[in-house]
Formats: sequence, C-alpha cells, structure tokens
Amino acid sequence: MAILLIGTRKGGFVLETGAGRRRAQLAGPHFLGAAVNHMVLDPRDGITLLAAAKPGHLGHTVYRSTDLGEHWREASHPPAFAKAEGADPGSSVDHVFWLAPGHVDEPDVWYAGTSPPGLFRSEDSGDSWQEVAGFNAGFLPGIRQHVFDVPDGAILHSINVDPRDARRLYVGVSSGGIFESTDAGAHWRALNRGVAADFLPDPNAEVGHDPHRMALHPLAPDRLYQQNHCGVYRLDRPGDTWSRIGSALPADVGDIGFPLVLHPRDPDTLWVFPMDGSRNWPRTPPGGKPGVYRSRDGGASWQRQDGGMPRRNAWWTIKRQAFCADAGEPPGLWFGTTSGEVWGSEDAGDSWRRVCEHLPEIYAVEAA
Repeated sequence: MAILLIGTRKGGFVLETGAGRRRAQLAGPHFLGAAVNHMVLDPRDGITLLAAAKPGHLGHTVYRSTDLGEHWREASHPPAFAKAEGADPGSSVDHVFWLAPGHVDEPDVWYAGTSPPGLFRSEDSGDSWQEVAGFNAGFLPGIRQHVFDVPDGAILHSINVDPRDARRLYVGVSSGGIFESTDAGAHWRALNRGVAADFLPDPNAEVGHDPHRMALHPLAPDRLYQQNHCGVYRLDRPGDTWSRIGSALPADVGDIGFPLVLHPRDPDTLWVFPMDGSRNWPRTPPGGKPGVYRSRDGGASWQRQDGGMPRRNAWWTIKRQAFCADAGEPPGLWFGTTSGEVWGSEDAGDSWRRVCEHLPEIYAVEAA
C-alpha cells in the first residue's frame, strides 16, 4: 500500500492505493482553492502532516495536522522575513515552497524554503517559524546579485539534513546554486564546482546556477545527486566537484528536466524525467513522448521506462516535487502532471498506469 500526498494549484489531496497498490481512493481536497506547494508526513512519528499553502489573496501559511489530515491547525507564526530598516525596502514571503523534517535527534524541528529565497526553522513542530539568520541575513545578501528570477519566482528548495549530523545542511536555490552548512546554518559555502551554467557570462561561475532538484541518499549520505537546468550530476563527498552523469542519456533526449528520484535502499539507482531543453524551453517530454529514465550504476548508463505511457501527444510537465518513490519492495514510483493526472508504477518503473485524473495542476507528490 502507498499513501500519496498531492499538492495542487487548488488544494491538497491524499491518495491511498490499497493493498498491492492497485486500488486508488482519493480524499480531499484540503484547503480548496489554495495553492498547496508541498505536503509532507513526518517520518519520525508517522502521524504529523505539514502543508505549505497560499489561500489566494490571504497570503501564505503553513498548516499542521496530528491525525493524518483529519483536522488542521494554522501556524501561529508562519515564515516571515525580518522587518527592513531605514530605506531598505526589504522582502516579504510570497509563498512557502518546500518543507523538510529535521534530524531524527531533533523531533520537533522542521525546515522551510520560500520564494523569494529564504530558509526558516521551526522548533515546535511547525507552529512558529524563525529565520535561519546565517543564511538569510549572513549569506544571502552576498550572493543576491547572482540570484535572478525564474518563471515561477526564485525559490529555496531541496533542503537536506545529513542523517549522521544535524549540523550539516544542504539547500538548493533556483537560481543561485547548491549551498552547504556544517554548523547548523550559521555559515555557508557554495557547492557548484563542475556544474555547467550555459546561460551565464562565466560558465564556471561559483554562484548563479539553477538547480532544479537535489537529494542525498539517506543510507549513503556522502552520495548526492542533482537535476539541474544544465544537466544531471552526481557528487561523492568529501569531494566538491560534480560529475555530469546525464551525458550518458540519449543525445536526442538530453538530460534537462525538473524531478529526480532516488531508490530508497540502493544509492546507485535513480530516476529522472527528461524534458525538451531546446532554446524555447517548452518544458514538455521531447516530441510529446514521455518516458522515465533509470540508472542502476550511479549514472554511468540509463534505460528508458515508458511501458503504458502515451506514445504521442502528451505535452504535460512534471514539476520538481511531483515525482517520488515509496518504500515498498520493489519501490513504487509515482508522478503527477500539470494536466492533473497521477501515474504510478508498482515494479520500479518497468510498467506504468494512470492512477487518477482530472485533478488541478499538480505541484507536488510525496509518498507517506
């Protein structure tokens, strides 16, 4: 059985697939009319849900449930930037984009990433949020000139906490790059060496990159993968230079896309969903023919997995948070499209079926 948390443009939904992942039962919408960018179950207790929502003209907020979504309570102090002083116009949070549970040894800690880019921390299970000052006030001003706007607004995403050390954090900023802290967010450094930046005057710039999705493997946290605007990359720590593993994807498909999914138990297995990266950047499957690509050797080679998917005229997009794996054996794979469809695979991508349709535009799909 898999339980999927689905964030959409007009609310949040919970999809239960039942025994064998074959029966789909949809509940919701929660927060009808609100844009729900992310819904996440706390793996530390298995019952707490957080949802990042923007209810129309009312502004952004975070909701919390301690009964798997039966009841919700709004945060008493949602993420907000400090008030500007003097002539500084300051910034205000447009929406919370990313939610991430903290380290297992910090059971009440959560992190949030926002647009404009900002990093926030809660120490009371998501009820009140404070700025991570070392990033927002200490580091971000020095790189802000390199952070440019993107179609949906610059965002902070891909918050990863090293499972061995609560003080080591990784975040992604679109656009800005990947950044690392080893002291719980007090100080930061760029981690973008080796990543192409074809759109910048200096293709080897330290800052100004556009990572779409970055993840470390929970069982091998020295292994990091990244789906970037300019390719798919892998980093093995303590090294600090990324390798472009997407070069092994077929040339007529390319290695541009948004999501990236890791196998829950095998650090060498990952999935990506390539999209058309041509000059006009349509963000659709190449030729309207969608297909997932899987690597079982850390990106050295890739295999296409499109059994059951449309053979033509599928022009939807999969956003960076809308593709995930569950913890089953074999792992189930799930993605949502901008046309409101959820697709699933019970056999690690070998075959696919449409699980539900007619939802609003899907922003995020997380397996609980």
